[in-house]
Amino acid sequence: MSKSVAIVGAGLGGLTLARVLHLHGIPATLYEAEPSASARSQGGQLDIHEHDGQRALKVAGLMDEFRTIIHKGGEATRALDQHGKVLLDQPDEGDGGRPEVLRGDLRRLLINSLPPGTIRWGWKLDEVKSLGGGRHALIFTNGSTTETDVLVGADGAWSKVRPLLSDAKPAYTGVTFVETYLHDVDERFPATAEAVGVGGMFALAPGKGIVAHREAGATIHTYVQLMRPTSWFAGIDFSNTDDAKARIAAEFEGWAPALTALITGGDTAPILRPINALPSGHRWDRKPGVTLLGDAAHLSPPAGDGANLAMLDGAELGEVIVAHPNDIEDALTAYEAAMFARSATAAADAHEIVDLCLGERAPFSLVEFLTAAGSIADPK
Repeated sequence: MSKSVAIVGAGLGGLTLARVLHLHGIPATLYEAEPSASARSQGGQLDIHEHDGQRALKVAGLMDEFRTIIHKGGEATRALDQHGKVLLDQPDEGDGGRPEVLRGDLRRLLINSLPPGTIRWGWKLDEVKSLGGGRHALIFTNGSTTETDVLVGADGAWSKVRPLLSDAKPAYTGVTFVETYLHDVDERFPATAEAVGVGGMFALAPGKGIVAHREAGATIHTYVQLMRPTSWFAGIDFSNTDDAKARIAAEFEGWAPALTALITGGDTAPILRPINALPSGHRWDRKPGVTLLGDAAHLSPPAGDGANLAMLDGAELGEVIVAHPNDIEDALTAYEAAMFARSATAAADAHEIVDLCLGERAPFSLVEFLTAAGSIADPK
């Protein structure tokens, strides 16, 4: 294939696409705003599903490497009530159906699978211009400009490429997560360590919840979930760590101290993460030479599917480009048809999981779902 391929965003989806193309001798360039691979923390653990994330890794030829970064025991799931009573306790059966890995480890694996120079670090996209015939000019904040035959927006929720295809913008879902960490939990917070267990833990009530996961190095990573308007959070000074912790913890008055310690005992400042989403079933009309993947295409509430879907998007887009090297429009049309269908289903499922976790019948709605399903991805 003689056409140039530009991928904006070196997240999991964009990296997977670049890796699949590389395996088939098709060069691509990734443009990433971050200055380096280690510029910031990449977040917590991901459960990588057999039918999408693991399938993408197989297409990328990276399953052996993937197995070396799995957090053994991480698939265990438990649900508690607000007093710490265990309502459900599912062990990690070790079947590999949804193994847990750190996002940073997975991203590093993908980065290391690409030839040096594939990723242009510190290239933040400022503007895109259509040149006609499916070609586009990319203008970056560092003053550089490049042109490409095939443009893929893998640049997340606030994609700069999306406006070429769609007027849709992410909107607040009514739920905000507050992210916290506890370190040395077995020594410093033994009751909390016992409550969380060895994998994921859900302590839920209508409109609020504490969702935590054990990570390597005696660390517990927590997402406190609250259904509140953005104005409510605007009234909290998150630059004042102690005040922010106290304000969030006050919403859980009467809950077991082992659970509220996940808020009040954190060693780092709590991080505010409003949950935004694109309209369910988001799609666009085919326009030559450009497409989207991952959150840029189908941002939904966290339900364990976002990273998996982005990787599958990247793998399938790579496969169709390989299969249609001389007809990119056929390739993009085939990719989008499959991606639109699965992302619409995933978006509906994600909103359902939010209701299971934070709706009127929480925590029992989630417990019933977990019992019937056997396991679930972390809604984080």
